[in-house]
Amino acid sequence: MGVVILLVMAAGVAAMLTRKLPTAFALVLLAVVIAFLADAPLTGKGSVLDTVLQEGAPALAATMIAILLGSWLGKLLEETGIAGTLVRKIVEFGGDRPVFVALGVLAVSAVVGTVTGSAPAAMLAGLIGIPAMIAVGIPKVTAAGTVLMGIAVGVPFELPVWQFFSTALDLPVDTVRGFMVKLFPFALVAAVAYVLVESRRRGVEHTWSLKAVQARPSRGDRRRRLGDAPWYALLTPAVPLTLALGLDVAIIPSLLGGVLYALVTTTRPREMNRRLLRTLYGGFEVAAPPITLFVAIGILLAAVKLPGAVDALQPLVKAVSPQNTVLFILVFTLLVPLCLFRGPLNVFGLGAGIAGVLVATGIYPAVAVLGMTASYNQVFGVSDPTSTQTVWSAQYAGVSPHQVMLRTLPYVWAVAFGGLCVTAFTEL
Repeated sequence: MGVVILLVMAAGVAAMLTRKLPTAFALVLLAVVIAFLADAPLTGKGSVLDTVLQEGAPALAATMIAILLGSWLGKLLEETGIAGTLVRKIVEFGGDRPVFVALGVLAVSAVVGTVTGSAPAAMLAGLIGIPAMIAVGIPKVTAAGTVLMGIAVGVPFELPVWQFFSTALDLPVDTVRGFMVKLFPFALVAAVAYVLVESRRRGVEHTWSLKAVQARPSRGDRRRRLGDAPWYALLTPAVPLTLALGLDVAIIPSLLGGVLYALVTTTRPREMNRRLLRTLYGGFEVAAPPITLFVAIGILLAAVKLPGAVDALQPLVKAVSPQNTVLFILVFTLLVPLCLFRGPLNVFGLGAGIAGVLVATGIYPAVAVLGMTASYNQVFGVSDPTSTQTVWSAQYAGVSPHQVMLRTLPYVWAVAFGGLCVTAFTEL
C-alpha cells in the first residue's frame, strides 16, 4: 500500500507540474485519496471527513493569521510610503555607482522580506529598485535577481515563516528561530556574492532610465510628490523583529506591534480608522492565495499522519533515507532541484506532506526536517520560475523567469548546502 501512496503522490506532482490542477486543489485531492488508501473510515476518529478535512483545514490557523497580519503590514508599508522612501533613500545614497545601488536595494529587499513574502515583497522593493538599478547600468537579470536574493536574506526572519514551520512540524517557535538564525549568514553571504560577482561579470548596461531617479526636485517638493515617510517611520520593519527576536514576544502580537507603529508614525488620528480598514481589506486580498494554500497543506498533513499512512510509508521511506551524516548532505544537496517547478520537495506543496511523513514515521528528528525544508525554501523563493515573486521580478525587469533561475540557482544552491551541513552536524 505504501507503494500505491507514493505513486499517487507522484501523480499529484505531475498534475501540479502540468498545471492540470491548481496546487491547493491537487493537495486536497491527494489528501483524500491517501486517507482512503490508508483505510481511514468516512466519519469518526481518524476519518476522512472528521480528521483529514475538518481538523486538517484549520490546523495551520496560526500561520494563516500571521500571513494576514504580514500582508496587512505590507500594505501599510506601501500606502504610507515607507517602502518607497527606503528604496529612494538608498538610490540617492548610491548615486551613479551601480554596485552601491544594487547593494542598497538588496538591503531594502531583505528588510521588506522580514515583513512579508512572495510577490508583495518583490513589488515593495522592486517597483523603484529594479528600474533604479537598470538606470545605473546593472543588467536586467542581475537587477531582478538582486531583489529576490534580498528577500531571501530576510526570509529567515520572516515571522509568518517561523509560525508555519512551528505549527507544521510541531516545534517550539524558539527552536525554529534558532535554526533560522544559523541559516541567515549563508543567505547573506550568497546574496552579497551574487551582487558583487554578477554586476561585475556582466559589466554595465545602460538600457533603461527612470524619470523618478533622474529628477532631482527640492526636498520639500520631492516629499510632497513622492510621499516620503518620516525618518522614524522607516524603523517599522524592525519593530516586529525586535519584539519577537529581542524581547521574545509571540509572533502575532509582534506583527500587530508593527502595524500599530506604522499607523501611529505616518497617519493623522482622524484618518487612522479609514487607513486601518482600507489596508486590512487590501491585506486580505494579498493573503488570500497563501491562506488557501495553507488550508490545503493542513489537510495533506492530517492525511499523511494517519496511522495507516504512517505504517504503510515508514518502511519504504526509511529504506531510501540516508542516515549517515555525509550521505545526508550529499543526497539532499543533489535533490535541491526537486523543490523547483512546484516539485515534490517544495515545502509549500507536496514537500509539506513529505516533511510530515518524515516526522510522523520518526525517520528524522523534527528539527532535522526543519533544517532540510527551510534550506530548500531558500531555493524555491528565489529561483523557482513558477513562484509569484520570481515571475513578477523577471517580467518587471524585462527578462524571463528561467533566465533569473539560471543566474541565481548556483548561489541559493550553496545556501541550501550550508543549511544542510548545519542540520547534519547538529541534529543527526
